[in-house]
Amino acid sequence: MSHEGFTPLHRAIGRATAWAIFFLGAVYVVTLALGILSLKSPQDPIGDPFFSILELLILLMASLMIVCMVAVHAYASPEVKVYSFTALIFMILLAGITSSIHFVILTVGSQIESSGLTWAPLFFSYKWPSVAYTLDILAWDFFFALSMLFAAPVFKVGRLETTVRILMIVSGVLSLAGLIGVPLADMQVRMIGVLGYALVAPVAFLLLGLVFGRTQHVPGDTERSRDSQSGA
Repeated sequence: MSHEGFTPLHRAIGRATAWAIFFLGAVYVVTLALGILSLKSPQDPIGDPFFSILELLILLMASLMIVCMVAVHAYASPEVKVYSFTALIFMILLAGITSSIHFVILTVGSQIESSGLTWAPLFFSYKWPSVAYTLDILAWDFFFALSMLFAAPVFKVGRLETTVRILMIVSGVLSLAGLIGVPLADMQVRMIGVLGYALVAPVAFLLLGLVFGRTQHVPGDTERSRDSQSGA
């Protein structure tokens, strides 16, 4: 398959960001598990330092996912670039929404909630039902899911790419399934989506880094023309 335009810089950045997402995702899962184990009751919210670490990890991962999806778009063959470009757009929407939410919660969320305003928790608390929590569900269970599903058709040659495609589809489907918890007002059901983007997706990004690392640069028409002219 032709990967014209997928430069060594795309390969290096794509591989680095994909593996960074996997590493940060692993740290996120471990931190989340420690935070849950620290609770006296399952109904209690996760406190600091675990909560702040989780917020920072989300901000970092969301930004890296955009960069990685840029590399996916560069990697895509011409006939599937419409899918990779759509995946990039959905990933930008994800990152914009979730980064805004978690930056507000991390910086001023607790001060706003403790201000005594009765309506503040409905907007700024990170628990159901609140505006912030609902928007984050939109970001991860909808836009992230669509980004993974649209990126999947890019990878279709060889066993490694096929595995990446399958994992992206599984991640996207599980993330979408998490939306079932919204009409049911049951956030335990919504945990299905968390499995998609917190457990399956990091593995997909790990293998995606391997795909990028094994891909050799194919000169485009402009480069071949330049080389032929210099040779002449």
